[in-house]
Amino acid sequence: MIDTQTLPDNVLTTQLKKLVNWSRRSSLWPMPFATACCGIELMATAASRYDIARFGAEAMRFSPRQSDLMIVAGRVTIKMMPVLQHIYQQMTEPKWVISMGACASTGGVFDAYATIQGIDQFMPVDVYIPGCPPRPEQLIEGIMAIQRIVDVHGLPAGKRRPLQIAIEPSYHPAPQPQPVGVTVGGKAI
Repeated sequence: MIDTQTLPDNVLTTQLKKLVNWSRRSSLWPMPFATACCGIELMATAASRYDIARFGAEAMRFSPRQSDLMIVAGRVTIKMMPVLQHIYQQMTEPKWVISMGACASTGGVFDAYATIQGIDQFMPVDVYIPGCPPRPEQLIEGIMAIQRIVDVHGLPAGKRRPLQIAIEPSYHPAPQPQPVGVTVGGKAI
């Protein structure tokens, strides 16, 4: 038992495990693998309006050895999959994977021989984010889901099983602005 009366006011005590978990969850470094419209939403999430930096995940790394979170956004073809697997294998442990969008999760509307019908056939996926394309708020919720898991479980010991969490949309779209009409001489054009 620590006598708090003898400690100076500027001393903070905590458990080392909690400090390590806090630092790991607050510094996720994503490796983006983005194609098509989901890639645009991923870029919007990093922009100032949504500001993924609030969650410590703004340091997008394009080197797998510096990443611990892979975000697969958009469709993946058969020719891309060996490259994606190679990138995943080069990432350092512990590592997490987010499948962003209908195309990455299930192939989406592209039911063709060249399109992978879900990347979970080839690599473990921790968080699935539905949508075509999903909103930036959903991606932020997916990152927060991984942060909650890191807080609770900390660093995984041994072989880690994928989390396989599906994110449900928790936002309500705002009503769109009314259409603007032009009137000339009292008549709408």
